[in-house]
Amino acid sequence: MLNTHSIKATKFILAMLVILFFGSSQSVSAQENTGLSRTPLLEKKLALPSPNINAKVIRVAFPPAFKTPWHTHEGPGPRYVVKGALKVVEHGKTATYSAGEVFWETGELMSVENAGDEAAELIIFELAPVK
Repeated sequence: MLNTHSIKATKFILAMLVILFFGSSQSVSAQENTGLSRTPLLEKKLALPSPNINAKVIRVAFPPAFKTPWHTHEGPGPRYVVKGALKVVEHGKTATYSAGEVFWETGELMSVENAGDEAAELIIFELAPVK
């Protein structure tokens, strides 16, 4: 059973994710006054499978020529390529993403391959139901 502290922490994490990914109109006016640049990289509306979500941020380093086996993650979420290029195969579709690009992963069966000659890095923002 969840206690009040766990529920408040979950709500706080979800609120921070919403602010991080969707921003607010106040942020835009602050940018205009300070010269701060804000560029949305991805927006996705989704229904959370549960009010209790375990939000994770994971950094993954891919050595040159590395290819993952077919795998799944605990939950869906945006993925941000920090450096290099990654070939992603999911749902029978193949796409290559380079440094600075963001893509949405469903959390279903997939494979990822370093498509470049140098190391690649990926940040995984994972939204998984609490077990």
